[in-house]
Amino acid sequence: MNQSIEKTALSNLITNEDYARKVIPFLKGDYFKVREERIVFEEIQKFIDKYKKIPTKTTLNIEIENRKDLNQEDHDKIVKLISSLDSTDVDIEWLLETTEKFCKDRAIYIAIVEGVEIIEGRDKDKTADAIPDILTDALAVSFDNSVGHDYLLDGEERFARYHLKENKIPFDLEFFNKITKGGLPPKTLNIALAGTGVGKSLFMCHVASSCLAQGKNVLYITMEMAEEKIAERIDANLMNVEIQNLPQLPKMMFDDKLLQIRKKTSGKLIIKEYPTASAHSGHFRGLIKELAIKKSFKPDIVFVDYLNICASSRFKGGANINSYTIIKSIAEELRGLAVETNVPFMSATQTTRTGFVSSDIGLEDTSESFGLPATADLMFALISTEALEEIGQMQVKQLKNRYNDPSINKRFVVGVDRSKMRLYDVELQAQEEIVDNGQEKIDAVFEKPSFGKDTKDKKYERFSKLKV
Repeated sequence: MNQSIEKTALSNLITNEDYARKVIPFLKGDYFKVREERIVFEEIQKFIDKYKKIPTKTTLNIEIENRKDLNQEDHDKIVKLISSLDSTDVDIEWLLETTEKFCKDRAIYIAIVEGVEIIEGRDKDKTADAIPDILTDALAVSFDNSVGHDYLLDGEERFARYHLKENKIPFDLEFFNKITKGGLPPKTLNIALAGTGVGKSLFMCHVASSCLAQGKNVLYITMEMAEEKIAERIDANLMNVEIQNLPQLPKMMFDDKLLQIRKKTSGKLIIKEYPTASAHSGHFRGLIKELAIKKSFKPDIVFVDYLNICASSRFKGGANINSYTIIKSIAEELRGLAVETNVPFMSATQTTRTGFVSSDIGLEDTSESFGLPATADLMFALISTEALEEIGQMQVKQLKNRYNDPSINKRFVVGVDRSKMRLYDVELQAQEEIVDNGQEKIDAVFEKPSFGKDTKDKKYERFSKLKV
């Protein structure tokens, strides 16, 4: 079968331009086991790459004559092979599917052989850590035959997409759902801006807890706090226990609360710690691939705590690069990974010193990189003042929003319970007091009779049995 498809592929590469255009980006010389077939493919590939059209038999024969690495026996075998490559009457869709399967099978086989060589120490350039990536890349081999969206001809498809419900991950906070039109969509980068100690990690731990409670798979990458500290915050959130009281919980009670959480959700939470400034998008990509292989875990959302202390895969440590370029690169790499993995990414960034003491943070207060907002899909500031702290609230200000008009509901407040690492919705009056001049009045979500009544605990009804 493989031999037949190899020759069929070679024949169509010199007779069927449509087939050649679709498969040449994915075929590799290594996939051809027979040497003369591999050489012919390489010559076809070189010709197409250089001249942007398929070669003829005559062209191939001339190129073979010009090669200096072939003996007479090799030369004769290759010429005979070229002469046997004739147009074949096969269904193009079948041929594309069969060629794709051939490529995938060969890629997996080569990956396994390479893995064995690494394990046996015959490959001195790679360690066993490279094997998961090698196997994952092989399993991911597939043809992408899309040539783009034809605006005039693909209107029906576009109309259907307008009416398709987007696969978003909702918040458990009404106003965040309002400004995002229902939650965070895949392939996006979402950033919280705040000063030190205001609540960047608290916000992300709360949202991570909410996602887990929804049955989502959550990957939380931390470079500021230890894995155990993040887990502690999520314990306080989901177990409804003040964080300082967690050590006083009897083992039986702790186990029971954790068991109840397991029963309430089908999701998983993985927390991975990297040293500050040591990891970049390449490490995160490798982690996601490794989790898929070792734990059959695919994240529905990824948290990176936080952006400023990531590294960039584009620059080596110690490189004399300005902070603007580095931070912008990190943001672009994270968003690229979000697109690649088809999940939303949530991260945070630090304010400037001016922003830290300000009660009205703007884009100009983005630490180190004004280019960051250009990359983010959603960016908002978390603002805390003494007055807000006294009443257990935090103000949110939209800075950038690709999901909705950021001038609508530009500011709102959320309740904060720092002892339990929770955020919650507040009553209407708290929102009305901060409505900007010209801002749409905030009313829709508050028209519900139940809104504002004991909302601090109501958001955690799924875990009500866990209360101390």
